[in-house]
Amino acid sequence: MLFNLLYAALLAAVSPIVAYRMVRHGRYRRGLGEKLLGLSKTRAKQLRAGKECLWIHAVSVGEVNLLPSVVKQIESLVPDASIVISSSTDTGYDLAVQRFGAERVFFCPLDFTWAVSRTLRHLKPKQVILTELELWPNLIRLASKAGHRVKVINGRLSSRSSERYQQFGFLTRPSFERLHWVGCQDEAALARFEACGVAPSRLSVTGSIKFDNAPMEKDTPEVQELVQWSGVDPWHRVWVVGSTQDGEESMAIEIYQRLRVLNPELRLILVPRHAERFDTVASLLKKSGLNVHRRSCDGSLFSRSWDVDTVVLVDTIGELRNWWGVANIATVGGSFGSRGGQNMLEPAGYGVPVSFGPNTKNFATIADSLIEADAAVRVVDEQSLERFVRRCLSDIPAADSLGENAKAVVAKHRGAIKQTVDHLLHEKTAQQDSDEILRAA
Repeated sequence: MLFNLLYAALLAAVSPIVAYRMVRHGRYRRGLGEKLLGLSKTRAKQLRAGKECLWIHAVSVGEVNLLPSVVKQIESLVPDASIVISSSTDTGYDLAVQRFGAERVFFCPLDFTWAVSRTLRHLKPKQVILTELELWPNLIRLASKAGHRVKVINGRLSSRSSERYQQFGFLTRPSFERLHWVGCQDEAALARFEACGVAPSRLSVTGSIKFDNAPMEKDTPEVQELVQWSGVDPWHRVWVVGSTQDGEESMAIEIYQRLRVLNPELRLILVPRHAERFDTVASLLKKSGLNVHRRSCDGSLFSRSWDVDTVVLVDTIGELRNWWGVANIATVGGSFGSRGGQNMLEPAGYGVPVSFGPNTKNFATIADSLIEADAAVRVVDEQSLERFVRRCLSDIPAADSLGENAKAVVAKHRGAIKQTVDHLLHEKTAQQDSDEILRAA
Protein backbone atom coordinates (compact mmCIF):
# COMPACT_ATOMS: atom_id res chain seq x y z
CA MET A 1 0.00 0.00 0.00
CA LEU A 2 2.84 2.40 0.85
CA PHE A 3 4.41 2.08 -2.57
CA ASN A 4 1.03 2.47 -4.28
CA LEU A 5 0.60 5.81 -2.50
CA LEU A 6 4.15 6.88 -3.38
CA TYR A 7 3.63 5.98 -7.04
CA ALA A 8 0.30 7.81 -7.13
CA ALA A 9 1.90 10.91 -5.63
CA LEU A 10 4.75 10.72 -8.13
CA LEU A 11 2.37 10.32 -11.07
CA ALA A 12 0.39 13.33 -9.89
CA ALA A 13 3.56 15.39 -9.64
CA VAL A 14 4.80 14.54 -13.12
CA SER A 15 1.39 14.43 -14.81
CA PRO A 16 1.85 17.82 -16.57
CA ILE A 17 5.10 16.57 -18.12
CA VAL A 18 3.50 13.25 -19.09
CA ALA A 19 0.51 15.04 -20.62
CA TYR A 20 2.76 17.36 -22.62
CA ARG A 21 4.82 14.49 -23.99
CA MET A 22 1.70 12.51 -24.84
CA VAL A 23 0.34 15.42 -26.89
CA ARG A 24 3.62 16.73 -28.30
CA HIS A 25 5.49 13.49 -28.99
CA GLY A 26 2.85 10.77 -28.71
CA ARG A 27 4.71 9.09 -25.84
CA TYR A 28 3.17 6.94 -23.08
CA ARG A 29 -0.08 6.34 -24.98
CA ARG A 30 0.56 2.80 -26.11
CA GLY A 31 -0.13 -0.16 -23.88
CA LEU A 32 -1.95 1.86 -21.25
CA GLY A 33 -4.19 -1.08 -20.38
CA GLU A 34 -1.27 -3.43 -19.80
CA LYS A 35 0.64 -0.76 -17.87
CA LEU A 36 -2.17 0.32 -15.56
CA LEU A 37 -4.19 -2.88 -15.21
CA GLY A 38 -1.72 -5.67 -16.00
CA LEU A 39 -2.02 -8.53 -18.47
CA SER A 40 -5.45 -9.90 -19.25
CA LYS A 41 -6.00 -13.64 -19.08
CA THR A 42 -6.46 -13.82 -22.84
CA ARG A 43 -3.26 -11.92 -23.62
CA ALA A 44 -1.24 -13.93 -21.08
CA LYS A 45 -2.50 -17.17 -22.62
CA GLN A 46 -1.33 -15.98 -26.03
CA LEU A 47 2.09 -15.15 -24.64
CA ARG A 48 2.53 -18.40 -22.73
CA ALA A 49 1.30 -20.61 -25.57
CA GLY A 50 0.56 -23.29 -22.97
CA LYS A 51 4.21 -23.73 -22.01
CA GLU A 52 6.38 -23.21 -18.95
CA CYS A 53 7.03 -19.46 -18.88
CA LEU A 54 10.10 -17.34 -18.21
CA TRP A 55 9.42 -13.61 -18.05
CA ILE A 56 12.37 -11.36 -18.95
CA HIS A 57 12.01 -7.62 -18.39
CA ALA A 58 14.14 -5.15 -20.36
CA VAL A 59 13.28 -1.54 -19.66
CA SER A 60 14.34 -0.02 -23.00
CA VAL A 61 16.46 -0.37 -26.16
CA GLY A 62 19.81 -0.94 -24.48
CA GLU A 63 18.51 -3.77 -22.31
CA VAL A 64 16.52 -5.35 -25.16
CA ASN A 65 19.68 -5.48 -27.25
CA LEU A 66 21.30 -7.69 -24.60
CA LEU A 67 18.68 -10.42 -24.84
CA PRO A 68 18.73 -12.21 -28.25
CA SER A 69 21.79 -14.36 -27.50
CA VAL A 70 20.57 -15.10 -23.96
CA VAL A 71 17.13 -16.14 -25.20
CA LYS A 72 18.62 -18.23 -27.99
CA GLN A 73 20.83 -20.15 -25.58
CA ILE A 74 18.01 -20.75 -23.08
CA GLU A 75 15.79 -22.04 -25.88
CA SER A 76 18.52 -24.42 -27.05
CA LEU A 77 18.73 -25.91 -23.55
CA VAL A 78 15.02 -25.74 -22.63
CA PRO A 79 13.17 -26.01 -25.96
CA ASP A 80 9.79 -26.42 -24.26
CA ALA A 81 10.01 -23.11 -22.40
CA SER A 82 8.02 -20.05 -23.44
CA ILE A 83 10.18 -16.94 -23.04
CA VAL A 84 8.24 -13.67 -22.98
CA ILE A 85 9.71 -10.18 -23.01
CA SER A 86 8.39 -7.00 -21.43
CA SER A 87 9.60 -3.45 -21.90
CA SER A 88 8.65 -0.11 -20.40
CA THR A 89 9.25 2.26 -23.32
CA ASP A 90 7.81 2.52 -26.82
CA THR A 91 11.25 2.21 -28.43
CA GLY A 92 12.14 -0.77 -26.28
CA TYR A 93 8.82 -2.43 -27.07
CA ASP A 94 9.22 -1.87 -30.82
CA LEU A 95 12.75 -3.26 -30.81
CA ALA A 96 11.64 -6.29 -28.77
CA VAL A 97 8.88 -6.95 -31.32
CA GLN A 98 11.47 -6.69 -34.06
CA ARG A 99 13.81 -9.11 -32.28
CA PHE A 100 11.30 -11.62 -30.87
CA GLY A 101 7.93 -11.11 -32.55
CA ALA A 102 4.77 -9.38 -31.30
CA GLU A 103 3.36 -12.64 -29.96
CA ARG A 104 6.08 -12.73 -27.25
CA VAL A 105 6.24 -9.07 -26.18
CA PHE A 106 4.13 -6.93 -23.83
CA PHE A 107 4.34 -3.69 -21.90
CA CYS A 108 5.52 -4.16 -18.34
CA PRO A 109 2.86 -3.26 -15.77
CA LEU A 110 3.48 -0.22 -13.62
CA ASP A 111 4.45 -1.25 -10.11
CA PHE A 112 0.95 -0.96 -8.63
CA THR A 113 -0.09 -4.05 -6.70
CA TRP A 114 -3.24 -4.68 -8.76
CA ALA A 115 -1.39 -4.49 -12.11
CA VAL A 116 1.49 -6.66 -10.95
CA SER A 117 -0.77 -9.22 -9.24
CA ARG A 118 -2.96 -9.57 -12.31
CA THR A 119 0.06 -10.06 -14.58
CA LEU A 120 1.65 -12.67 -12.31
CA ARG A 121 -1.65 -14.50 -11.80
CA HIS A 122 -2.32 -14.82 -15.51
CA LEU A 123 1.23 -15.27 -16.79
CA LYS A 124 2.38 -17.72 -14.06
CA PRO A 125 6.11 -17.30 -14.81
CA LYS A 126 8.54 -19.84 -13.40
CA GLN A 127 11.10 -17.05 -13.19
CA VAL A 128 11.00 -13.25 -13.40
CA ILE A 129 14.31 -12.10 -14.86
CA LEU A 130 15.25 -8.42 -14.61
CA THR A 131 17.87 -7.10 -17.02
CA GLU A 132 20.63 -5.08 -15.32
CA LEU A 133 18.37 -3.83 -12.49
CA GLU A 134 14.81 -2.64 -12.33
CA LEU A 135 14.05 -2.32 -8.63
CA TRP A 136 10.25 -2.49 -8.53
CA PRO A 137 9.33 -3.31 -4.90
CA ASN A 138 5.80 -4.57 -5.53
CA LEU A 139 6.86 -6.75 -8.46
CA ILE A 140 9.73 -8.31 -6.50
CA ARG A 141 7.66 -8.79 -3.33
CA LEU A 142 4.58 -10.25 -5.00
CA ALA A 143 6.55 -12.48 -7.36
CA SER A 144 8.64 -13.88 -4.50
CA LYS A 145 5.59 -14.41 -2.31
CA ALA A 146 3.88 -16.33 -5.10
CA GLY A 147 6.93 -18.58 -5.57
CA HIS A 148 8.20 -17.01 -8.79
CA ARG A 149 11.99 -16.76 -8.57
CA VAL A 150 13.23 -13.21 -9.20
CA LYS A 151 16.70 -12.91 -10.72
CA VAL A 152 18.85 -10.15 -12.15
CA ILE A 153 21.10 -10.68 -15.16
CA ASN A 154 23.97 -8.44 -16.23
CA GLY A 155 23.56 -6.69 -12.89
CA ARG A 156 25.10 -3.26 -12.58
CA LEU A 157 24.83 -0.77 -9.76
CA SER A 158 26.72 2.51 -9.74
CA SER A 159 28.33 3.83 -6.60
CA ARG A 160 25.89 6.73 -6.53
CA SER A 161 22.83 4.50 -6.92
CA SER A 162 24.09 2.14 -4.25
CA GLU A 163 24.55 5.00 -1.82
CA ARG A 164 21.02 6.25 -2.49
CA TYR A 165 19.51 2.80 -2.03
CA GLN A 166 21.35 2.43 1.26
CA GLN A 167 20.27 5.90 2.34
CA PHE A 168 16.64 4.81 1.92
CA GLY A 169 17.29 1.26 3.05
CA PHE A 170 14.09 1.11 5.10
CA LEU A 171 12.26 1.19 1.77
CA THR A 172 14.67 -0.56 -0.60
CA ARG A 173 16.50 -3.19 1.45
CA PRO A 174 13.57 -5.69 1.58
CA SER A 175 13.50 -5.72 -2.22
CA PHE A 176 17.21 -6.50 -2.46
CA GLU A 177 16.86 -9.19 0.21
CA ARG A 178 14.12 -10.92 -1.79
CA LEU A 179 16.20 -11.30 -4.96
CA HIS A 180 16.93 -14.97 -5.57
CA TRP A 181 20.10 -14.42 -7.58
CA VAL A 182 22.07 -11.57 -9.17
CA GLY A 183 24.61 -12.11 -11.93
CA CYS A 184 26.90 -9.10 -11.55
CA GLN A 185 29.01 -7.54 -14.24
CA ASP A 186 32.05 -7.18 -11.97
CA GLU A 187 33.29 -7.36 -8.38
CA ALA A 188 32.43 -3.72 -7.70
CA ALA A 189 28.80 -4.31 -8.63
CA LEU A 190 28.73 -7.45 -6.47
CA ALA A 191 29.96 -5.51 -3.43
CA ARG A 192 27.31 -2.83 -3.97
CA PHE A 193 24.47 -5.34 -4.32
CA GLU A 194 25.62 -6.99 -1.11
CA ALA A 195 25.76 -3.64 0.68
CA CYS A 196 22.18 -2.98 -0.42
CA GLY A 197 20.93 -6.25 1.05
CA VAL A 198 21.46 -9.20 -1.33
CA ALA A 199 22.81 -12.26 0.49
CA PRO A 200 26.37 -13.16 -0.60
CA SER A 201 25.25 -16.72 -1.45
CA ARG A 202 22.91 -15.27 -4.08
CA LEU A 203 25.56 -13.18 -5.83
CA SER A 204 27.88 -14.19 -8.67
CA VAL A 205 30.22 -12.35 -11.02
CA THR A 206 29.25 -13.46 -14.52
CA GLY A 207 30.82 -10.60 -16.47
CA SER A 208 29.03 -8.26 -18.83
CA ILE A 209 26.80 -9.66 -21.54
CA LYS A 210 27.66 -6.54 -23.52
CA PHE A 211 31.08 -8.06 -24.29
CA ASP A 212 29.45 -11.21 -25.69
CA ASN A 213 26.96 -9.18 -27.69
CA ALA A 214 29.54 -6.83 -29.18
CA PRO A 215 29.85 -7.49 -32.93
CA MET A 216 33.31 -8.53 -34.10
CA GLU A 217 33.08 -8.62 -37.91
CA LYS A 218 32.33 -5.80 -40.33
CA ASP A 219 31.90 -8.16 -43.25
CA THR A 220 28.26 -8.99 -42.55
CA PRO A 221 25.22 -8.47 -44.78
CA GLU A 222 23.74 -5.97 -42.32
CA VAL A 223 26.82 -3.74 -42.27
CA GLN A 224 27.53 -4.03 -45.98
CA GLU A 225 23.93 -3.05 -46.80
CA LEU A 226 24.47 0.19 -44.88
CA VAL A 227 27.80 0.79 -46.64
CA GLN A 228 26.02 0.44 -49.98
CA TRP A 229 23.03 2.54 -48.89
CA SER A 230 25.14 5.44 -47.65
CA GLY A 231 27.46 5.50 -50.66
CA VAL A 232 30.73 4.99 -48.78
CA ASP A 233 33.78 4.94 -51.04
CA PRO A 234 37.02 3.16 -50.05
CA TRP A 235 38.84 6.48 -49.59
CA HIS A 236 36.25 7.92 -47.17
CA ARG A 237 36.95 8.19 -43.43
CA VAL A 238 33.53 7.85 -41.81
CA TRP A 239 32.98 9.39 -38.38
CA VAL A 240 29.93 7.96 -36.59
CA VAL A 241 28.62 9.91 -33.59
CA GLY A 242 25.97 7.69 -32.01
CA SER A 243 23.45 7.64 -29.15
CA THR A 244 23.64 11.42 -29.04
CA GLN A 245 21.83 13.72 -26.61
CA ASP A 246 20.93 17.38 -26.95
CA GLY A 247 24.06 19.48 -27.52
CA GLU A 248 26.25 16.63 -28.75
CA GLU A 249 25.07 16.84 -32.37
CA SER A 250 25.83 20.57 -32.57
CA MET A 251 29.31 19.91 -31.19
CA ALA A 252 29.95 17.21 -33.79
CA ILE A 253 28.63 19.45 -36.58
CA GLU A 254 30.93 22.31 -35.57
CA ILE A 255 33.94 20.00 -35.55
CA TYR A 256 32.94 18.49 -38.89
CA GLN A 257 32.56 21.92 -40.49
CA ARG A 258 36.11 22.83 -39.48
CA LEU A 259 37.80 19.53 -40.33
CA ARG A 260 36.15 18.84 -43.67
CA VAL A 261 37.86 21.86 -45.24
CA LEU A 262 41.31 20.28 -45.05
CA ASN A 263 40.09 16.67 -44.90
CA PRO A 264 37.80 16.09 -47.89
CA GLU A 265 37.77 12.35 -47.14
CA LEU A 266 35.87 12.90 -43.85
CA ARG A 267 32.18 11.97 -43.70
CA LEU A 268 29.77 12.33 -40.75
CA ILE A 269 26.93 10.07 -39.58
CA LEU A 270 24.73 11.20 -36.67
CA VAL A 271 22.55 8.76 -34.71
CA PRO A 272 20.38 10.55 -32.09
CA ARG A 273 19.35 8.51 -29.08
CA HIS A 274 15.66 9.45 -29.04
CA ALA A 275 13.19 9.41 -31.92
CA GLU A 276 11.48 12.66 -30.91
CA ARG A 277 14.72 14.54 -31.65
CA PHE A 278 15.17 13.32 -35.24
CA ASP A 279 13.47 16.33 -36.82
CA THR A 280 15.31 18.73 -34.50
CA VAL A 281 18.68 17.32 -35.57
CA ALA A 282 17.68 17.45 -39.23
CA SER A 283 16.82 21.15 -38.83
CA LEU A 284 20.11 21.75 -37.04
CA LEU A 285 22.04 20.27 -39.95
CA LYS A 286 20.16 22.36 -42.50
CA LYS A 287 20.76 25.55 -40.52
CA SER A 288 24.46 24.71 -40.58
CA GLY A 289 24.38 24.74 -44.38
CA LEU A 290 24.69 20.97 -44.75
CA ASN A 291 22.56 18.60 -46.78
CA VAL A 292 20.79 15.83 -44.87
CA HIS A 293 20.27 12.28 -46.07
CA ARG A 294 17.79 10.65 -43.69
CA ARG A 295 17.83 6.91 -43.28
CA SER A 296 14.03 6.79 -43.08
CA CYS A 297 13.49 8.54 -46.42
CA ASP A 298 12.19 5.70 -48.62
CA GLY A 299 15.34 3.67 -47.92
CA SER A 300 16.81 4.77 -51.23
CA LEU A 301 20.49 4.84 -52.06
CA PHE A 302 22.27 8.08 -52.80
CA SER A 303 21.60 9.08 -56.38
CA ARG A 304 25.28 10.05 -56.55
CA SER A 305 28.40 9.46 -54.52
CA TRP A 306 28.42 10.79 -50.97
CA ASP A 307 29.88 14.29 -51.03
CA VAL A 308 31.40 16.21 -48.16
CA ASP A 309 28.44 18.61 -47.94
CA THR A 310 26.01 15.82 -46.95
CA VAL A 311 25.57 14.29 -43.50
CA VAL A 312 23.74 11.00 -42.94
CA LEU A 313 21.09 11.21 -40.21
CA VAL A 314 20.06 7.80 -38.91
CA ASP A 315 16.47 8.46 -37.86
CA THR A 316 15.55 4.84 -37.18
CA ILE A 317 15.61 2.70 -34.03
CA GLY A 318 17.73 -0.41 -33.53
CA GLU A 319 20.28 0.07 -36.33
CA LEU A 320 23.13 1.76 -34.46
CA ARG A 321 24.86 -1.55 -33.78
CA ASN A 322 25.39 -2.03 -37.53
CA TRP A 323 26.22 1.62 -38.23
CA TRP A 324 29.24 1.34 -35.92
CA GLY A 325 30.51 -1.22 -38.44
CA VAL A 326 30.47 1.46 -41.15
CA ALA A 327 32.67 3.74 -39.04
CA ASN A 328 36.38 4.45 -39.24
CA ILE A 329 36.12 6.76 -36.24
CA ALA A 330 33.58 6.46 -33.41
CA THR A 331 32.28 8.83 -30.73
CA VAL A 332 29.79 7.41 -28.24
CA GLY A 333 27.27 10.01 -27.11
CA GLY A 334 25.35 10.45 -23.89
CA SER A 335 28.71 11.08 -22.26
CA PHE A 336 29.12 14.86 -22.46
CA GLY A 337 26.16 15.71 -20.21
CA SER A 338 24.58 14.10 -17.18
CA ARG A 339 23.22 10.90 -18.75
CA GLY A 340 26.24 8.76 -17.91
CA GLY A 341 27.25 7.39 -21.31
CA GLN A 342 26.12 4.65 -23.67
CA ASN A 343 27.51 1.30 -24.78
CA MET A 344 31.01 1.77 -26.21
CA LEU A 345 31.64 -1.95 -26.76
CA GLU A 346 29.86 -2.16 -30.11
CA PRO A 347 32.31 0.12 -31.97
CA ALA A 348 35.16 -1.39 -29.93
CA GLY A 349 34.23 -4.91 -31.06
CA TYR A 350 34.47 -3.84 -34.69
CA GLY A 351 37.98 -2.56 -34.03
CA VAL A 352 37.01 1.08 -34.55
CA PRO A 353 39.00 3.75 -32.65
CA VAL A 354 36.59 4.87 -29.94
CA SER A 355 36.14 8.12 -28.05
CA PHE A 356 33.63 9.20 -25.43
CA GLY A 357 33.04 12.14 -23.13
CA PRO A 358 33.86 12.72 -19.46
CA ASN A 359 30.70 11.20 -17.97
CA THR A 360 30.54 7.42 -18.39
CA LYS A 361 29.21 6.52 -14.95
CA ASN A 362 26.79 3.96 -16.42
CA PHE A 363 29.69 2.11 -18.05
CA ALA A 364 32.47 3.02 -15.64
CA THR A 365 34.19 -0.38 -15.47
CA ILE A 366 33.98 -0.94 -19.23
CA ALA A 367 35.26 2.56 -20.02
CA ASP A 368 38.13 2.18 -17.57
CA SER A 369 39.13 -1.21 -18.96
CA LEU A 370 39.28 0.23 -22.49
CA ILE A 371 41.29 3.26 -21.43
CA GLU A 372 43.75 1.17 -19.39
CA ALA A 373 44.38 -1.04 -22.43
CA ASP A 374 44.98 2.00 -24.68
CA ALA A 375 41.83 0.93 -26.50
CA ALA A 376 39.76 4.14 -26.27
CA VAL A 377 40.18 7.86 -25.63
CA ARG A 378 38.23 9.91 -23.12
CA VAL A 379 37.76 13.49 -24.27
CA VAL A 380 36.51 16.29 -22.05
CA ASP A 381 35.16 18.91 -24.43
CA GLU A 382 34.75 19.98 -28.05
CA GLN A 383 38.40 20.91 -28.44
CA SER A 384 39.75 17.58 -27.23
CA LEU A 385 37.21 15.69 -29.33
CA GLU A 386 38.37 17.62 -32.38
CA ARG A 387 41.98 16.67 -31.60
CA PHE A 388 40.97 13.01 -31.39
CA VAL A 389 39.23 13.07 -34.79
CA ARG A 390 42.07 15.06 -36.32
CA ARG A 391 44.61 12.51 -35.09
CA CYS A 392 42.56 9.61 -36.48
CA LEU A 393 42.64 11.37 -39.85
CA SER A 394 46.33 12.29 -39.85
CA ASP A 395 47.83 9.23 -38.11
CA ILE A 396 45.98 6.23 -39.44
CA PRO A 397 48.43 3.64 -38.00
CA ALA A 398 47.81 5.07 -34.51
CA ALA A 399 44.05 4.96 -35.08
CA ASP A 400 44.29 1.36 -36.31
CA SER A 401 46.32 0.42 -33.23
CA LEU A 402 43.68 1.94 -30.96
CA GLY A 403 40.98 -0.06 -32.74
CA GLU A 404 42.94 -3.32 -32.59
CA ASN A 405 43.44 -2.86 -28.86
CA ALA A 406 39.70 -2.26 -28.43
CA LYS A 407 38.85 -5.43 -30.30
CA ALA A 408 41.30 -7.41 -28.15
CA VAL A 409 39.67 -6.14 -24.94
CA VAL A 410 36.24 -7.25 -26.14
CA ALA A 411 37.51 -10.70 -27.14
CA LYS A 412 39.22 -11.16 -23.77
CA HIS A 413 36.05 -10.58 -21.72
CA ARG A 414 33.57 -12.73 -23.62
CA GLY A 415 31.78 -15.64 -21.93
CA ALA A 416 29.17 -13.92 -19.75
CA ILE A 417 26.17 -15.38 -21.58
CA LYS A 418 27.16 -18.98 -20.86
CA GLN A 419 27.75 -18.23 -17.18
CA THR A 420 24.47 -16.32 -16.95
CA VAL A 421 22.37 -19.04 -18.56
CA ASP A 422 24.06 -21.75 -16.48
CA HIS A 423 22.99 -19.92 -13.31
CA LEU A 424 19.46 -19.24 -14.56
CA LEU A 425 18.89 -22.90 -15.31
CA HIS A 426 20.64 -24.33 -12.24
CA GLU A 427 17.48 -25.79 -10.75
CA LYS A 428 18.91 -27.14 -7.50
CA THR A 429 20.34 -23.82 -6.36
CA ALA A 430 17.26 -22.01 -7.63
CA GLN A 431 14.95 -24.19 -5.53
CA GLN A 432 17.06 -23.72 -2.43
CA ASP A 433 17.01 -19.97 -2.93
CA SER A 434 13.26 -20.04 -3.52
CA ASP A 435 12.64 -21.86 -0.26
CA GLU A 436 14.79 -19.39 1.66
CA ILE A 437 13.04 -16.39 0.13
CA LEU A 438 9.58 -17.76 0.81
CA ARG A 439 10.46 -18.38 4.45
CA ALA A 440 11.83 -14.82 4.72
CA ALA A 441 8.69 -13.37 3.12
